[in-house]
Amino acid sequence: MNNFVKRTLSGFLFVTLIVSSILLSRFIFAPVFALICGWTVFEFHKISNHQPAINVNPWIALISGVLLFLCSFLYASGMCFYPVYSIYGSYIVLVFIFELFQHKTNPLNNWAYFVLGQIFIALPFSLLNFILFIDKWDPLILLAVFVTIWVNDTGAYLIGVTFGKHRMFERISPKKSWEGFVGGAVAALISGYIFSMFIPQLSLMNWLFFSEIIVIAGTFGDLMESLMKRTLEVKDSGNVIPGHGGLLDRFDSMLLVSPVVFIYLSFLFYQIVK
Repeated sequence: MNNFVKRTLSGFLFVTLIVSSILLSRFIFAPVFALICGWTVFEFHKISNHQPAINVNPWIALISGVLLFLCSFLYASGMCFYPVYSIYGSYIVLVFIFELFQHKTNPLNNWAYFVLGQIFIALPFSLLNFILFIDKWDPLILLAVFVTIWVNDTGAYLIGVTFGKHRMFERISPKKSWEGFVGGAVAALISGYIFSMFIPQLSLMNWLFFSEIIVIAGTFGDLMESLMKRTLEVKDSGNVIPGHGGLLDRFDSMLLVSPVVFIYLSFLFYQIVK
């Protein structure tokens, strides 16, 4: 019971932080998600450093993730133009040069994993800025992304636990079932229908597509993180959220959802404007 209470309370506080930072102000969203982005990159390198001959400085990687996120925020919000990314680019160059002085046995591994952390973690978080400002400042669409992820996870869990018999990727995630996947997809369709009634920027059909691409991308994002943790032989990426693990565990679905939704919305709003 104590573990259940701890999980419930920490989960409630986590959801409250995400929702309030998105809805209240862009200037609350930026520092909160920049910190989340940086810490998730930090967790990624802490667990990837368990491998032999891998020793990326997680604090240096954390700073680079924060810089990419903040540069993207300034550019997406219209506060700065494209040259703002020169700050991030200059930092990346320094990180690569820094490796020359480390005398590591295989510096290519460190370069490769540093870049992987930026692409796999920092970039998806940074794209959230472009979703937030896809039509000036529109926090409801970004909030819908997270709500759909949560609805899908909840539906997949409830149906999977109750009816799940046919495993999707037993080698990677033994608990995921096709029944759970369908349950999450149906729950997401319902949420998409509800969004269409309150957020008129997208039509009903577009909202339904929006929901289902999140289901597909979120499932693969979750499986990708499961594959990574299984390969590295770790259970959780961290313990920053009591009872839930680390931030990487909580945002695993978003890592693939973010770029897919950004591409979908960019094409959609381009067509609307055109």
